[in-house]
Amino acid sequence: MSKALLLLNMGGPNSVEEVEMFLRNMFSDKNILTMDRYTRALVREIIIFNRIDEVKENFIKNLGGKSPLPELTNKLIEKLKTKLDMPIVPAMRYVPPFATESLIRFKEDGIEELILFPMYPQYSTTTTLSSVEDIEARCEALEYTPKITVIDPYYDNYDYISMSVKKIIEALGDKDSKEYDLLLSAHGLPMSIIKAGDPYQNQVEANVSAIKIYLHERGIEFNNIKLVYQSKVGSSAWLEPNLVDVLRNPYHRKVLIYPLAFTIDNSETVYELDIEHREIANKIKYDDYRVAKCFNDDDEFVELVVELVLGKLEY
Repeated sequence: MSKALLLLNMGGPNSVEEVEMFLRNMFSDKNILTMDRYTRALVREIIIFNRIDEVKENFIKNLGGKSPLPELTNKLIEKLKTKLDMPIVPAMRYVPPFATESLIRFKEDGIEELILFPMYPQYSTTTTLSSVEDIEARCEALEYTPKITVIDPYYDNYDYISMSVKKIIEALGDKDSKEYDLLLSAHGLPMSIIKAGDPYQNQVEANVSAIKIYLHERGIEFNNIKLVYQSKVGSSAWLEPNLVDVLRNPYHRKVLIYPLAFTIDNSETVYELDIEHREIANKIKYDDYRVAKCFNDDDEFVELVVELVLGKLEY
């Protein structure tokens, strides 16, 4: 059976002109705003009206006018192509490259199975489910009926945990871990989505536990290790504690932040964590503020993707 691999992600604007498209598509997603479609349309327009200018300005001023995510994803794909004998493409949810163009080509080429690799380690209806449903809908519109295989969440995979700790140690450099608070930062979600049965919080907490055990077994001690959530939008109740609140009320003034819910650097790691939140730390006069990088196209991450894809096919 001929196969193709699609790397699923939300995507990041390729230019300032795509910022509005990103926001519009994100807040049109029924998995993101779970109310009825009329209320969703109203809320979407309010969010875009309130945020569009600020988001555009941030992209121009701090990100060179585009998200780092598309380019980093392509670098990862180039390495994967040397390891896997199948077509490999990015499939972004809210901005190009959307999946349709690739799906048309796969249909024409007689690809019989699509392997969907979520670039999100933990499962959520707002990420993995939304992306998978998007692929299914695009296939249906094209009258294309391949077998669809989704790679399982890998938040508790031993190699993933090992790689996460490696990025943490890399960011620490030659500093003493005992002098630092380690903040494991996951993307936040509204409590309404969690209460509706989304498993994301449980998987994030299991991810944190695995990292703590891995560190403990290797004698790597931090002053404190804390799970925090970032990127809250609006006034409704979200997962706590909020990273901004934790940074503004420091018990300790040396922190290292690890972006727990991302595998590829994007505006929420490069801008939000490393620029915006660093400003908070500087104002409060932290002694040191460090942000670990995502895996991006690290060779070990390439191997993990290959291992998970081949393992799923054998299974």
